[in-house]
Amino acid sequence: MIEHLQSLDRWLLLGANSHHSPKLDAWMIFFSERLVWFPAYFVLVVVLCYLYQRRALLILPLLGLSVALADGISSRLFKPYFARLRPCHDPTLSTTLNLVNGCGGQFGFLSSHAANSFALAVFIGLLLPARYRVAKGMLFIWAAIVSYSRMYLGAHYPSDVVAGALLGSATAWVCVAAYRRLAPRWWPAAAL
Repeated sequence: MIEHLQSLDRWLLLGANSHHSPKLDAWMIFFSERLVWFPAYFVLVVVLCYLYQRRALLILPLLGLSVALADGISSRLFKPYFARLRPCHDPTLSTTLNLVNGCGGQFGFLSSHAANSFALAVFIGLLLPARYRVAKGMLFIWAAIVSYSRMYLGAHYPSDVVAGALLGSATAWVCVAAYRRLAPRWWPAAAL
């Protein structure tokens, strides 16, 4: 059973990695680059401050905690513990992969990009009311593209990405639950 799942993982990775074009390469590198998203994160912080006013004093640290937990658990706990080579470092795969953006660290289980982007998307998705469904949908599409870009670039297996997305979703859920528990105590008349 494990061998079948590993075989499926490799097959899906090769499928994602094999459809290249210069334009798509550039887009996937863009989506995978962490620093290019800082202006969007700034806008997100401003919007949350506008929508939630004083409650943003609790929301923003919890959002940061959600992403920090996802990143720390994936990078400092899972990757060294499982020590699963990234596809681009796996000698049986690296020669067949199209690597347009280098390789990154040695170990890949689980994807920090997926964990971080899903932590952010799920946190905000759970926090915002239903009337913001378009914004929520855009965040989930962004998180999915960031996650897919990691497979496209040969940096992670699909199982690395799925596990990262689950971890990020879990940390977001815990931090939103903390917000929902703490906010009524600090701001009893809070609505939004």
